[in-house]
Amino acid sequence: HHRSDGFLIHSGLATMTTSSACKPTRPAVEPRQHGVKGVYYGGEWLDIEDCDGTFDNLRNCSGGCAAFATTPCPRSKSRRNSAANAGGSYDVIIIGGGCCGATVARELSKFQLSILWIEAADDVSQGATKGNSGIVHAGYDDTPGTNRAKYCWNGNQMFAQLDRELRFGYQRNGSLVLAFTKEECDHLQTLKQRGETNGVQRLEIINKQQLLEMEPNVNPQAIAALYSPDAGNVIPYEFTIALAENAVDNGVELRIRRKVTALQFDKTRQEWTVSLQYWEPQEYVNATRHAWTRARSMTLLAILLVVMLVSIGMGLHLFLHDAAVEDSTRESAARLFTGIVIILATALLIVKRLDSPARIPKTTPMTTLVNQAGTPVGKGGSKVPVKDMLVGGSGAHAVMNGTVVQEEQVKARYVINCAGGASDEIANMIGDTSFVIKPRLGDYLLLNRNQGYLAKHTLFPCPDPVLGKGVLVQTTLWGNLILGPTARDVYTPQARDMSDASVQEYILSKCKHLVPYFDPKETFHAFCGARAKNSTGDWVIGPSAVNSKMIHVAGIDSPGLAGSPAIAVDVVKMLEKDGLEMVPDPTFNPNRAPIILPKRGMRGLKMGPVGKNDSDGIDESKMASNVICKCEKVTELEVVRAMRRSLPIDSSQGIRKRTRAGMGHCQGDPDNYNCEARVRAIIARENGVPIDQVGGRPWPATSTLPERWLDEQEKQILQE
Repeated sequence: HHRSDGFLIHSGLATMTTSSACKPTRPAVEPRQHGVKGVYYGGEWLDIEDCDGTFDNLRNCSGGCAAFATTPCPRSKSRRNSAANAGGSYDVIIIGGGCCGATVARELSKFQLSILWIEAADDVSQGATKGNSGIVHAGYDDTPGTNRAKYCWNGNQMFAQLDRELRFGYQRNGSLVLAFTKEECDHLQTLKQRGETNGVQRLEIINKQQLLEMEPNVNPQAIAALYSPDAGNVIPYEFTIALAENAVDNGVELRIRRKVTALQFDKTRQEWTVSLQYWEPQEYVNATRHAWTRARSMTLLAILLVVMLVSIGMGLHLFLHDAAVEDSTRESAARLFTGIVIILATALLIVKRLDSPARIPKTTPMTTLVNQAGTPVGKGGSKVPVKDMLVGGSGAHAVMNGTVVQEEQVKARYVINCAGGASDEIANMIGDTSFVIKPRLGDYLLLNRNQGYLAKHTLFPCPDPVLGKGVLVQTTLWGNLILGPTARDVYTPQARDMSDASVQEYILSKCKHLVPYFDPKETFHAFCGARAKNSTGDWVIGPSAVNSKMIHVAGIDSPGLAGSPAIAVDVVKMLEKDGLEMVPDPTFNPNRAPIILPKRGMRGLKMGPVGKNDSDGIDESKMASNVICKCEKVTELEVVRAMRRSLPIDSSQGIRKRTRAGMGHCQGDPDNYNCEARVRAIIARENGVPIDQVGGRPWPATSTLPERWLDEQEKQILQE
């Protein structure tokens, strides 16, 4: 249905028709993109000429500034040995590897403490942290007096310094809440007053002329906006990985693929016992163990050792102590015992070989490994269920067909519950039923960089009293236009069970109301996150009422990313108040080297078929020029250095989150540059394992798109 003013009434929302919309205004200068001719550093832009010694080529920092390691991490744990105390226990165990767990781990690494950090999925940042907008909110929308209001602004103000130390990329781009009616203008005043009550500074309500000068491509029907210059954005998983690397480099021990199954507290010893199940994908287990299990092989190994020692002992006794034995008998016995020892030694070597993972030589040609990698998956499959999104999404135990390979028990004085979507389950293990996680799904669409010029700030509608901040339009740090999220409460079947087409239509129509000019046909990726909303209506932060030795950082939904650094500071204070001695560590190093280095176009880079420019894994100058991902200009050296840092990586997904290899508009299309196969080949070479032990990118994961590589017909459906 059309209105006389040229707007289309659709799903209860007014959006401009194509015929009535003016052409978008392109800036005279193309928008800046992190890593291209410069970087965002500490919230501001830093030209590539000024990066040397400030952003890259650093000397005193973690992440291998002075000398990179020559080997990758062991599987499923960080590089360092155990951080346990002399008795084998820890001071603190952190459960959960999202942004909250990472900020807590990094903050605690500043002190002389033994810290174990546990994550149930196959990498850090696999839950809600991976599936969100990456906005560093200012805090004007949060109800005064709540934990959200307490931590959001304070956390926001910490990001610039964190980025100066950790170099994950932080842009202070500012946000605008658009108003289209007088009633919405009145609400802007309410938001401004609320923000000022929460301590938010520099808030300003701007008129239409000011708005169009700042954002020439917003809907011209907007009449005012609330401007918050302190809002910013990050790539949330890159932020979390940076924190995690620095925490581990400063002494924290990380174990991934560990599912907590029980928590018991010894009142006499004032100590927790945490029971864990260590799992690995069944395919990996089958590949590494063949038909043998570790228990069987180790048992046989022990038996063979005993038999060998007994045989040697009997032989020595015969020769040294039995004078009645004739020389000919001694010679026969010597030959017999020698044969037994040779047979047993050979058997020991065979058992050891059977029990050891298969290895490949580092000299294996890349062409061989890429061919073995096969074609990446881009069609069919089943979506990740919500219950698994809460515990690691595509990297969760069930989704990866995991099998438990070892039961573990660890002990600690304190447990920090940062388990996100599973934080209520952790609380329940100690009898704490004070909150229940009520997941809310947030779906997104990602558009190509040629649409990124349409938004300079993060653009919001006036917030909904029930659904929150609403569907936004924003240009990411890497130049893409992101649209979303939805707010689908899992306990509401109508919202939970929306079709993929309905989700896409909802996002596109809402975002067209903010920015009418973007082209839906430029959509190339979609994803969904499960936010950990909870039954209390606020974040659950503080000691458990059941046992003060467990501190909850639970039920953290938006704006949790912004608040996470301030929450971590408070957790330290809570531990100290409860009696944990906090002695600053004089060796703490706050600085981290970046993984992705800024580039100036193709200068110094080489592209070509597999094998043409590939290195031997040793020559860094050759690795630095060899492009592995054409869309994102990721080099072999960036992949290798990510592998040789302090966190374990055994899949192309892990490299994708760290280097952006496969994140570009072609999404790893094998007919373009086949970057996913190249990345898997490098991982196999670095880890010395067959290609079938290297994980690939799953499909569809949480995507609403019909396939990974859209054809013209599918793009046209999005347009319509």
